[in-house]
Amino acid sequence: MTPARTGSPDSLRLALGSTRLRVGLAFVLVLLMVLGVRLFQLQALDLNGMAQVGLSKRLTSTAVQPVRGSIVDMNGKYFARSVERYDIVVDQRLSAVDDFRRYNEDLEEWEIIPMDQGLAELAAVLGLDEETLRGSVLGDKTFNYVLKSVTPDVKNRALAVKVPGVYADETSVRTYPAGPVAGSIIGYVGTDGKARSGLEVSLDDQLTGDAGSRTFEIGGDGIRIPYATNEDVPAVDGQSVRLTIDQDLQWFAQQTIASQVKDYNAEWGNIVVVEAKTGAIRAMAESTTLDPNDPEATPADQRSPNSVSASFEPGSTTKVITMSAALEEGLIEPTSKFVLENRYTVDDQTFKDASEHETEHRTAAGILAKSMNTGTVQIGQKLTKQERYDWLKKFGIGEPLGTGLGEENQGLLTAPDSWDERQQYTVLFGQGLTQTALHTAMVYQTIANDGVRLQPRLIDAYIDPDGTEHKVPQDEGTKVVSEDTAAKMRKMLETVTQEGSGKSGELDQYRVGSKTGTAEAPSATGGYDGYTLSYAGIAPIEDPKYVVVVTLQRPKGDLYYLIPGLSFQKVMKQVLNSNNVPASTTKPDIYPVEY
Repeated sequence: MTPARTGSPDSLRLALGSTRLRVGLAFVLVLLMVLGVRLFQLQALDLNGMAQVGLSKRLTSTAVQPVRGSIVDMNGKYFARSVERYDIVVDQRLSAVDDFRRYNEDLEEWEIIPMDQGLAELAAVLGLDEETLRGSVLGDKTFNYVLKSVTPDVKNRALAVKVPGVYADETSVRTYPAGPVAGSIIGYVGTDGKARSGLEVSLDDQLTGDAGSRTFEIGGDGIRIPYATNEDVPAVDGQSVRLTIDQDLQWFAQQTIASQVKDYNAEWGNIVVVEAKTGAIRAMAESTTLDPNDPEATPADQRSPNSVSASFEPGSTTKVITMSAALEEGLIEPTSKFVLENRYTVDDQTFKDASEHETEHRTAAGILAKSMNTGTVQIGQKLTKQERYDWLKKFGIGEPLGTGLGEENQGLLTAPDSWDERQQYTVLFGQGLTQTALHTAMVYQTIANDGVRLQPRLIDAYIDPDGTEHKVPQDEGTKVVSEDTAAKMRKMLETVTQEGSGKSGELDQYRVGSKTGTAEAPSATGGYDGYTLSYAGIAPIEDPKYVVVVTLQRPKGDLYYLIPGLSFQKVMKQVLNSNNVPASTTKPDIYPVEY
């Protein structure tokens, strides 16, 4: 074969083809390079966030609600607890399909399920009308509730239907196993999940905990993508709270006071039980109390615990403070002698005793036993106005209670420079000032505890979800009077029970120290329209364990036959027996009341 000559047509065509090949190859290389750079930008650098946009469309994030802490009594019995529940929810965008795949475990194969069939099955599981369900599931919302607060079993059966976009958010429901027992103390959580009253409100921060979150990818069929983005931030459950309340005693006290209020047709009544040496509140019972399971059944103005929210003039139970102050100041002894007419006048103010009597020769103990206003004023006038005020404050009158309940009323004790000529003396026997039933109980707790006033304790401990306990430190207390003065006062109170107005609270097996109180109840329109009756007692008086205070507001009938001591008897006997307090082995030790 003869070689092609240079410049020949064949050689030109060969050269041209080679050039085109090189140009084409170069173009392909450049194109591949451009595509590579672009791919690198999209997949590695993602300068415009395209990957993130795609991912965000597949991500679903749900809140993980913490479990609200429980509220239990001193023995761990539930007052309030949260039970596991689920909200069935839907991302409606993922439900916009004609059918979906579901694995049939019996047949061991995948099936195609028409959406209409899936919705019918889901409606049956949830107990919803099918049209109602369709309205919840179908649409364009990224989040919508289908049915709130279902049991774990219903949740499992609902999710087993596999309707795309339908999933479950964990939540809880607040229940109150004890019903109205201590209901006014516990309060309640509304259907919206917000605390409404009582400890549920005041301890909301501790009980609530911190919410978490769960983020995961969902495919176009509404099914979660395995091994894809999965980010969980766990919720932190709330702390539980253990109270000092004895649930069984609380129930007994509520039944007792409700019965007496009904018998006397009173406006309301309550019973407070305090442990003398610790200040622990073992019962705080109201005649009308909230049932947290059905709060609307109780009128709004009767849902608070009157034991700490209602203040009133206490009457003669306050004479204990006057006597204690005079003893501590060295102004009297329990056997100091006084001549008493039925009326006593000082600074142009005349005071009289509850019942008419001739001239009497009584000891200070006898004045307290018979609850004589005339004698109390004679003793109290030995104190200056400032001293009278200071002693009332030392015993906690007009001071905050500090129980942790938001509805507390600290009562009213005005400054001595605002007292008029009469009020400077009426405060000596419990008029012209106000306090709650718990204030009264803590006055007697001070006398029972050798003169040391403690902070009333309603909360015993906070308990972490893992069971770790944080005990609330016990108050060291404030020394109000000496042990000697407290001992003399206890003997004077036993004298009241044996020889005076406290006889109605006597117990067969235990020695009791007590004091009654009667004060006029002010009317909302001015003046007075009834009475507040009280009975405060300590037992066993020789070794005090408990203080019980009974209060009745505006009972109807003859005052002579209205006896709050009957409720004191029942409740004090119950608390002593249930706590295995040994019966008294010594006879009453009392002072002479006359000379």
